[in-house]
Amino acid sequence: MYEDMKVKVKHVVDKGDIIDDYITDDERRQAFNQWSKGFTRMDHPTVIQVVLDTSKDRDISGHSLPNLIYVSRQKSKTSPHHFKAGALNVLLRVSAAMTNAPIVLTQDCDMYSNDPGTPLRVLCYLSDPEIKSNLAFIQFPQRFHGLNEYDTYASEYKRIFQINPLGFDGLIGPNYVGSGCFFLRRALFGGPTTPVPLKISELNPDHAVNKPIKSQSILILAHHVAGCNYENQTQWGSKIGFRYGSLVEDFYTGYRLQCEGWKSVFCDPERAAFLGDVPITLVDVLGQCKRWCIGLFEVTFSKYNTLIFGSQSMGVWMSLAYSHYAFWPIWCIPVSFYCFLPQLALANQVSIFPKVLEPWFFVYVFLVLGAYGQDFLDFVLAGGTARKWWNAQRLWMIRGLTCFLFGSVDYMLKSVGIATHGFSLTSKVLDDAQSKRYGQGIFEFGVPSPLFVPLTMAAIINLFSLVLGMAGFVRGNIEEGLGLQMILTGFIVLNCLPIYGAIALRNDAGKMATKVTVISTFIASAGSMGSPRCPSLRVNKVNRSLSRLKCAIESVQGADRAIGLASLAGRPVPVAVGSVPWRTSLKGSDQWNSPNSNHSDLKVKNMIFLCVGVRTPGSNGQALVEDRLLRLRTSNQKLLSRQNGLSPHMNKGEEMLRCQREERPS
Repeated sequence: MYEDMKVKVKHVVDKGDIIDDYITDDERRQAFNQWSKGFTRMDHPTVIQVVLDTSKDRDISGHSLPNLIYVSRQKSKTSPHHFKAGALNVLLRVSAAMTNAPIVLTQDCDMYSNDPGTPLRVLCYLSDPEIKSNLAFIQFPQRFHGLNEYDTYASEYKRIFQINPLGFDGLIGPNYVGSGCFFLRRALFGGPTTPVPLKISELNPDHAVNKPIKSQSILILAHHVAGCNYENQTQWGSKIGFRYGSLVEDFYTGYRLQCEGWKSVFCDPERAAFLGDVPITLVDVLGQCKRWCIGLFEVTFSKYNTLIFGSQSMGVWMSLAYSHYAFWPIWCIPVSFYCFLPQLALANQVSIFPKVLEPWFFVYVFLVLGAYGQDFLDFVLAGGTARKWWNAQRLWMIRGLTCFLFGSVDYMLKSVGIATHGFSLTSKVLDDAQSKRYGQGIFEFGVPSPLFVPLTMAAIINLFSLVLGMAGFVRGNIEEGLGLQMILTGFIVLNCLPIYGAIALRNDAGKMATKVTVISTFIASAGSMGSPRCPSLRVNKVNRSLSRLKCAIESVQGADRAIGLASLAGRPVPVAVGSVPWRTSLKGSDQWNSPNSNHSDLKVKNMIFLCVGVRTPGSNGQALVEDRLLRLRTSNQKLLSRQNGLSPHMNKGEEMLRCQREERPS
């Protein structure tokens, strides 16, 4: 039957019309006649068609088939339809009018049953006298088929669907994840002790339907409750049914039900109860997650905030458990900082992490290794592998730079009325070329999406900073305390290897779009050049230059007279940290004067120099040294003036030295 239906649907879609051969009786003809020229996806009447009737239809062995009813709710451009939650509430009302079964299974269209014994497991929980009085739903983990060997995009969401629900189950119960969940119908109509009264008694969860599903009165009622205006001035979506107000209606509904006093159970049998498909392109994975982030923020910043309202309704621990999800998008802040700030500091040789052997260094290392170690252990104990864990932590970083960031921005813009967002379905259509690349574990970047811009920027900046850091390490110019930053940058570069390949090494349709690469490179270059050079970096370079300058001056032993360093100190400027001491004369004295010396013939205690070179001894060599000292004195004074907001004018001592040099015979 399924294969026959599949062929017919494909033929109708290709042709754009339904031929008479597919209409076997007047009942179906009447249903198909509703598809008129004015019938559109967003504007059409209610369509309810009984496909299978358990009282009449039998399978090939003579057993009764379950009821199968096609429902397409009424839609109008002038009425909100509340996305998936609105569709579920229509199905809840129509099923109440036609059968009113006490148990409701919610299932995504791409999921299918993998274990016929699943309903028996559910009945065991619902029959338990100790928990059935306030048991709202039994949640099975979402599992997927079609994953490649190493789950490139971390589509299993092992922590959300398998690891974290175990912790929830130790409190009140797991959260509702939108699919693979059996609800007690009564739980959707008010709290355990406070049911919400309904205007139509036939929709009450304890109402018994005693008429055939094809009877005229049943069909009229079903069409009525499926209308787009039925919910006006009712409590549907607020206190009855699946809750409105968030794009993550599953998270929000489960949270609200548990706030009302209901509990849930997590059932994770060895054989998967249900299996489903996963998106096979990165842009679809990130788009789905971005929609989740917007919906989570809608819950976080509502009157049902998980920290305030949740702690009052469920207790602190359950409130914190839900807040772990509700505040998920704010991970974009630390992830963005760790992907950009240490790298820009490394490029400027500025240390922002604790130095080795400092107490905070060991605390930092312990926290990082402990967090990653615990995450790895939880993942492996849940049946994961090391390679899948690596891909999962890589996608965590990618989500922090893309969907977490864009979801947060979209929500803020929407909150101030600048932009709006809608519900976009996650594409799971299989393309042959994309399927082949996905099977090989190759990332798909072919779509020029804005989501890829910050990701590519981070890859470029980290690679650039790592190269500069390694170059400084080889030359021996690396500053103390930059080791942790180099390790962090190298770790991120290792995670970004698929991005580098998509930018420079691939020629297939899944490579990074040229537009994204150019924009990301331009912004990354502007950000790198625009990052301020830290004054401490300049001071460190000055100290090294002072040491070299001291050695150079000491080597000028054949000079006729000592260099007049006093003439260079017209106006004091900030002293360099750790400045080296100087001789009062280049010959005949072994006494040293530090920058704090009180000798009147040496006033270089407040000078800052850059690296200079000295020629062979003699008057020409002395003149060259004085000339370079003067120029470097002027340039550094300008630098410090810009940093301190002062005017970089030369003093009279410098002018006198220039005159002396010009009058000196060659």
